[in-house]
Amino acid sequence: MTKLSEQKKKAMLRLSNESGIIAALAIDQRGALKKMIGVFKPQGAEDKDIIDFKTLVSKELTPYASSILLDPEYGLPAAAARDSDAGLLLAYEKTGYDASKQGRLPDLLNIWSAKRLKEAGADAVKFLLYYDIDESQKINDQKHAFIERLGSECTAEDIPFYLELISYDALNADTSSKAYAKVKPHKVNEMIKEFSKSQYGVDVLKVEVPVNMNFVEGYTEDNDLVYTKSEAEKYFKEQSESTRLPFIFLSAGVSADLFQQTLRFAKTSGSTFNGVLCGRATWAKAVEPAITKGEEAAREWLQTQGKKNINELNEVLKETASSWFDKV
Repeated sequence: MTKLSEQKKKAMLRLSNESGIIAALAIDQRGALKKMIGVFKPQGAEDKDIIDFKTLVSKELTPYASSILLDPEYGLPAAAARDSDAGLLLAYEKTGYDASKQGRLPDLLNIWSAKRLKEAGADAVKFLLYYDIDESQKINDQKHAFIERLGSECTAEDIPFYLELISYDALNADTSSKAYAKVKPHKVNEMIKEFSKSQYGVDVLKVEVPVNMNFVEGYTEDNDLVYTKSEAEKYFKEQSESTRLPFIFLSAGVSADLFQQTLRFAKTSGSTFNGVLCGRATWAKAVEPAITKGEEAAREWLQTQGKKNINELNEVLKETASSWFDKV
C-alpha cells in the first residue's frame, strides 16, 4: 500500500466519489480540440470557441462527475463554472510535442508551477508524458529526471500528482496499426512498472488499456485478430499487477460504447483499476452543434446524450472499478 499525507488524502477525496472511485471528466484538450472545431469552422478555432466550449461542458456535465480535468490556458472559466461538488485537476504540460526533435520530450507551461496551479484551485496536478520503454537511454533518462522533478515539486506543495502515460513506438508512428497492437501490452505495462517507482512521487497513474480492443477476439473480424480473449485478459491482469499505485483509465478517443465494454472486460480480467478520466468519449459529438448551430444546440446535446454517456459510464464504474481506499 502507498501512503498519502493528510492534505493529499483530503484532495483525493474531493476528486473521487464516496466509494473511492475516480469518475472524472477530461477536457484539457487544446491542440486536439482546435482540430475538432476546425473540422466545422474552416477559418479555424478561435480562443473564444475553445473557452466557451470547455465552460459549457463543465457547467452541464460536472454535476454527474466526481471531478474535472482542465488546462490553465483555456480552462479556468470552465473550472469556475463547474459544479461545487466536483474536484479539479489542472494540466501542467504544454499541449503536444515538438515533432521535429527525436523523443517526444516533455515540456511545461512556462508561466505555471505546481504552486500556481494549486493557488488557481487545483486539487491535483496532472502531467502527460509520451514514453517508449524501448527508446534510447539518453532519451528516457531525460524523461525520468523530468518526472522526478515534478514529483518533488508536488510533494513540496503537498498536492496529488497524477501522471498520464501515453505509450508509443519510436520506430512506428501509427499507434492504431496492427503492428503496434502486437507490441502495445509490452509498451504499456513496462512503462507502468517504471513510473510506479517511489523516486517519481506519483500518486495516481492515468493509463491506456494494455491492448487495442479493435484487435481482440470477439471485438474484431477474425482476420484482424492480434489477441485471443484469454491473451487480452492476461495483459489486463498483468497491468493491474504492475503497480501498487491507484490507476485510472483514459478513454483515448474511442466511442462511449467501446469504452464501457472495455471497462467490463478489464473487470472480468481481474483488473483493479480505480476509475476513469474520460474525455472525448463523453462530449466529442457536442462540438459540431456548438460550432454549426450555437450554444443552445450544444447545451441540448450535453443535457441529453452527454448526460446519458456520463451516467451510463458511472453505472459501469459501479460494477467494474475498485476503490483506491484499498491501495492507500
